Amino acid sequence: MLARIQTCAVQGIDGILVAVEVDHHPGEIRFVMVGLPDAAVKESQERVASAIKNSGFRGLRGINVVNLAPADIRKEGSALDLPIALGLLAASEQIDGKRFTGIAFAGELALDGSVRPVAGALCMAIAARDSGFRAIVLPAENVVSAGVVPGIDVIPVASLNDAAAYVNGQLDIAPHVTDVATLMSGRSGHVPDLTDVKGQAHVKRALTVAAAGGHNLLMIGPPGTGKSMLASRLPGILPDMTFEEALETTRVYSVSALNGARQSLISTRPFRAPHHTATTVSIVGGGGGQQPFPGEVSLAHNGVLFLDELPEFNRAALEVLRQPLEERLVHIRRAMYSVTYPSAFMLVVAMNPCPCGCRTDPHRECRCSVGQIQRYMSRLSGPLLDRIDIHVDVPALSFGEIADMRPSGSTSAEVRAMVQAARDRQRARYKGAFMSNAQIDSVSVRRWCALNEGASSLLETAIDKLGFSARAYDKVLRVARTLADLECMDDIAEHHVAEAIQYRNLDRAAL
Repeated sequence: MLARIQTCAVQGIDGILVAVEVDHHPGEIRFVMVGLPDAAVKESQERVASAIKNSGFRGLRGINVVNLAPADIRKEGSALDLPIALGLLAASEQIDGKRFTGIAFAGELALDGSVRPVAGALCMAIAARDSGFRAIVLPAENVVSAGVVPGIDVIPVASLNDAAAYVNGQLDIAPHVTDVATLMSGRSGHVPDLTDVKGQAHVKRALTVAAAGGHNLLMIGPPGTGKSMLASRLPGILPDMTFEEALETTRVYSVSALNGARQSLISTRPFRAPHHTATTVSIVGGGGGQQPFPGEVSLAHNGVLFLDELPEFNRAALEVLRQPLEERLVHIRRAMYSVTYPSAFMLVVAMNPCPCGCRTDPHRECRCSVGQIQRYMSRLSGPLLDRIDIHVDVPALSFGEIADMRPSGSTSAEVRAMVQAARDRQRARYKGAFMSNAQIDSVSVRRWCALNEGASSLLETAIDKLGFSARAYDKVLRVARTLADLECMDDIAEHHVAEAIQYRNLDRAAL
């Protein structure tokens, strides 16, 4: 008898509909699987056979042919165990295969028939809904994340017996509905407050501007001046995630190895801080094997990617950031696959002004030669620095600033309210075309960042003296637009342009 059941595979962060066709007929015991299965899928034969037998069903008999369609897409992972087992049971007439209509199935089987969680359940639920399915049957541990998808019933099962009974109509399982409002309310985990950082009022201002417009930020200063502390407090002043942002971020994590199988909805903007020994593959993603994985640029999607000690990173690892920073996507092509991951992140980087770190410290003498400083700075390419909107110096603190025990400046909650108001203005202005000022394209810059005569004259003078590139010119306009939004002003004034120019330190410095 022939049975057909639907499931989903994951490619990148996209779910792909897969039909599991099972043909069972009498003969000597033989199991054949076709349709480009990887090693994990091929091994499902033994898991499925044991799960069926240990669940009380008849063991595999006769000739069983399993086809995974479409045959030109490689099938990976263990999520096909459950649909293969149900297809075999239907083909051998142990359950009613006619009840598969309108339902997709996914799950890994243990030898005793219990169902284990799988990676990418959220992506599968979205793909099943978009393909017109009314329900998807998933392991119980996956339904919290998959349950946030509207328009499809997410059915939790704990074992092969539960799934078979549900298909036969012998067990009524209520769909799981995740309380999205509860998940989206509040911020999970403890985020340190901005007032913990002593002094550095102008750096906190730059951090506020960066958060308000989604701008990339570079901090330059001696060791111990608070660069890493400031960066770690950035998530506390970023605006709340929208449901769409949370859903897309969770999709990335659901296919990664970072607790992806059990991952609930991510409602807090991610903050990724890889070590400076990180490889190019770990930064951009992919991998040399048959199964790709998202890198740091994608794990930081809708959040922050913080690179401390920037010149210590491998030059190649830094250069691969250029495309994701421009396109907000990362395209990975290998011999066995081609995937695209989202990578709309804020890049925040920190570095010392010289190899010893003391060049701008008034209390310590720098012993670096001019050649050493030039070689140190040359590790960073001009095109990469050009893509960073805001450059700011982080000076050494005085004794009075260090010894002052009072909270310093505005709290993270107060700054976040300003940032949220500025982002709300941007969303209303761009009407969904862009999420922040940092994302607007060159054509939109001319439309939304128009300058009056005084501001235009000031910027022209700065460009003539400092030699800004065309990209740096656009960066200044975008930052000026954000400064105006922070003051709830529709027009960009001269003082906005002047402050934006001050945030191009490396363009102004004679290094």
